[in-house]
Amino acid sequence: MNHKFIEDDFFKRNTNVVARELLGKILYRKDGQSLYRAIIIETEAYHGESDLACHCSKGKTQRTSVMYGSPGHIYVYLIYGMYHMLNFVTMPAGFPAAVLIRGITNLQVSENGQAFKNISLKTDGPGKLTKHLNIDKQFNRLKLHPDTGLWVADENIKISEGYILTDKRVGVDYAKEWADKLWRYKLHPDIKLS
Repeated sequence: MNHKFIEDDFFKRNTNVVARELLGKILYRKDGQSLYRAIIIETEAYHGESDLACHCSKGKTQRTSVMYGSPGHIYVYLIYGMYHMLNFVTMPAGFPAAVLIRGITNLQVSENGQAFKNISLKTDGPGKLTKHLNIDKQFNRLKLHPDTGLWVADENIKISEGYILTDKRVGVDYAKEWADKLWRYKLHPDIKLS
């Protein structure tokens, strides 16, 4: 397996660039003796205090302070009291921004270092993927790194521009003109991923 752990510099760029380029990257989750991997297929960008859909639109708070920190860190929050949302902090420290991981596919697991096996679970939504990968607030403010049990890798899956779709972000109707930004990125359902 050609496995290249993605370093902080990848996340230290414009949030929309990172959100787009995360498509086709591999999300890894180490949970005890189980190692899960899946391909990221949908993301959303949240960029700065001026973005009314961003949690930082009201300024820095205890909850959002992680978004002002170093890129490559994890921001996890709870919605509706039951769904954890997984985000990766982007941009240089001091500028609040993050990418929400909305969907993954091709979920596999390796037990005790054995070969990866496919798992049939619905992971096409942000709450579903965190549930099945056991991702909750224990990861909030941690670094994306194998040592913390959650990281992203580049395994040379090539995504051509024609297979990247953009759309409005989900559930941000309150954000005035920012609700119309096409800052949601997803892979075309016809794409063949290996």
